[in-house]
Amino acid sequence: MYPLAQILHNKGFFLTGSDNNPTDTVDAVKEMGIEVFMGHFPTNVLGADLIVRSAAIKDDNPEIIAAREKGIEIIERADLLGWITKQYEKAICVSGTHGKTTVSSMLVYIFMAEAQDTDAADTSPADISAVIGGKLKILNGGSGRVGTSDIMICEACEYADTFLKLAPDISVILNIDRDHLEYFKTMDNLRLSFTKFCDITSDTLVVNGDDSNTMQAVNNSGFKGRIITFGQGKDNDYYPENIVDSRFDLVKQGKLLAHIKLNVPGEHNIMNAVAACAVADSMGRGISAVVKGIEAFTGAGRRFEILSRCDGITVIDDYAHHPAEITATLKAAREYMRSTAGSGGNQRLWAVHQPFTYSRTASMLDEFAVSLSIADKVTLTQIMGGREVNDSRVCSEDLANKINSETPGLCNWLAEFEETCAYIVENSQIGDHIITLGCGDVNRLAHMIVKNL
Repeated sequence: MYPLAQILHNKGFFLTGSDNNPTDTVDAVKEMGIEVFMGHFPTNVLGADLIVRSAAIKDDNPEIIAAREKGIEIIERADLLGWITKQYEKAICVSGTHGKTTVSSMLVYIFMAEAQDTDAADTSPADISAVIGGKLKILNGGSGRVGTSDIMICEACEYADTFLKLAPDISVILNIDRDHLEYFKTMDNLRLSFTKFCDITSDTLVVNGDDSNTMQAVNNSGFKGRIITFGQGKDNDYYPENIVDSRFDLVKQGKLLAHIKLNVPGEHNIMNAVAACAVADSMGRGISAVVKGIEAFTGAGRRFEILSRCDGITVIDDYAHHPAEITATLKAAREYMRSTAGSGGNQRLWAVHQPFTYSRTASMLDEFAVSLSIADKVTLTQIMGGREVNDSRVCSEDLANKINSETPGLCNWLAEFEETCAYIVENSQIGDHIITLGCGDVNRLAHMIVKNL
């Protein structure tokens, strides 16, 4: 909600808000001159013309009940984001099961690098607006910004078809993987949703040419505009060559564009970088700014975020919550550990995972077991159910048993963050890399570990 408030406030709308808990984000909103109430009460909506709620705010919320009684219009965050994208002539909407925040963040770095680069000029620097799913250092720890140009960068999430409410001019599809099937039910329905996303795009598609689900969605669409592909294969418009660790050559249709050295580990981040470069280059941005921005990117909040190096123990927090994401992140962690070898100890990798939603955990139990087994030690917390009821009766012990059936003793699970933290701190050793994984509140556990270490 915060970056949307930034944009609307900048455009002259009068805003108030409410939240249940004081946070840094609430403080930042207050510093903008916006009144924020602590707690949800019927009186908070008095005088409002429109109520915008996040998906977490349900119909029994006292402010929602009061708004309905007073006849005040109520919309969801996705509806507001869709309206905002219509205000920009070049809305870049980044979609895909994995990588949305990273690619969106890389694009922010590229455009902001161009604005600071006097040698960048294939086009005039663009003062962009952005709505990002993670916090960025370049945005002063925030997740959005308001610019003066006609370019906006935002994430486009497929869950519950919310990205179909956007008005994309340039759409990016990074990949389509099996997820959110509690909503979509089948992969055919999921691909169909991305096909509809292609159909509402006005100008350009930048898509993963190596991903069969993505290309099937594109080919089934009625999109008549420009299609640009990226991937590892040389039949794509953009692809990487000569990959060594986090270095690679960016190639466009057989022609070398640039040598790039990333400051984030992992093969998946090389592909994220190629996608971001493809978008920026296809828009005519200067290649020097593209390289400068990509190489300045050190990660978004909760995306392989190194929180602490304490007495030879490294603590990292990551948003990965799907088996494919966990595999990519743990492989990146192995790469990072090799690059920083010499810190002493045995260099063990801990995966501390908070499963998110019962349906995903139950349907992908085998895949989670395989991905988490990349680590040397695995610790699970309780499943965060989110919006779901546990109809499948699955629990973290089921996943622990599945992992231990293949590698006895690799995994344990603990009910509360406090006991999980105590166990990890007591059993960690010099050289260990502890990475918390999940899209819930497992980052709280990461900070508890840092504090106790």
